[in-house]
Amino acid sequence: MSDLDQIIARLCLALHPERLRALAAAIACHGDVDAGKALTYDSAGIPSDQLMDLGSVLKSTPIGARDLAGRLQTGAAVAELAGKLGSTELVWTGPSSGLIPVRHTEQVLTGLIDGAQKRLFLVSFVAYNVTSVITALVKAAARGVQINVLLERSEAEGGNVTMDSLGLIRAKIPGAAFYEWNQDVSGSQFAGASVHAKCAVADGREAFVTSANLTGAAMARNMEAGVIISGGPLPAQLEAHLLALITTKHLRRV
Repeated sequence: MSDLDQIIARLCLALHPERLRALAAAIACHGDVDAGKALTYDSAGIPSDQLMDLGSVLKSTPIGARDLAGRLQTGAAVAELAGKLGSTELVWTGPSSGLIPVRHTEQVLTGLIDGAQKRLFLVSFVAYNVTSVITALVKAAARGVQINVLLERSEAEGGNVTMDSLGLIRAKIPGAAFYEWNQDVSGSQFAGASVHAKCAVADGREAFVTSANLTGAAMARNMEAGVIISGGPLPAQLEAHLLALITTKHLRRV
């Protein structure tokens, strides 16, 4: 890959496809002049620091304005398609190999909560001793995010955990909606089963699927693995599935 191709590729990752198309159109208007000169004439309102590397490489790379515009148009199309497909990153808590880049469970979950604008759905078997997560949830509630939480009920309430996680979390986020699995609707084949899923989804656009419960140990010490999915169809599908379980009464508000 040439230096120019690398610069264009990085630019396509950094800028929205529509801004890339605007830049391409502005450059193409200058016809067959040198691309470097065309770039100095018109940057389509993109800050100069974002185009500095491109401008530098064009000084030593002879290319016409129309040629550069075509490459930018292609890059914009690829960036747009990549955005629709979504991105997936590995999430890990525990010992690091030092070889594979990973994101930390607590960092990812609090980041997802902080990024929620309208809707947030959390699912866990148990929840306690997660100060950072609770802090993020309180802030989300304060900015008007609708928070839904599904947890396993305590043994005293007919569930399979010894502590009342639901009661503990509800006391800290009273405005959230809390749900339990209504096994009367789901059927006898699920009798005694648990809410063992651990996931979170924000605004149907970002989803976190993990082995980690909402506990301090899972956030900081246990060996936990998961994936964070941004964009694409899966976050919307997960949110739609969870909301459909409420509509069909498999989940019951408590």
